Amino acid sequence: MLVLTRKLGESIAIDDHIKVVVVQIKGKQVRLGIQAPKETKIHREEIYTAIQEQNKESVRSPVAMSQVSKILKG
Repeated sequence: MLVLTRKLGESIAIDDHIKVVVVQIKGKQVRLGIQAPKETKIHREEIYTAIQEQNKESVRSPVAMSQVSKILKG
């Protein structure tokens, strides 16, 4: 893991297309701004983890196509 120190208004460049800027520091919280291409998916870690778990669960319990058809025709 790379650990960097940044001050308010300073930024970090990732590759040629992503920029992370320290927008605000308030107590123990740091607000970051992220500039990235629209196709780049950016999530808070807890949301990303929930998405991954949901994807794993959907693979474990596949729905039969006949059930999907009935639901869509509903």
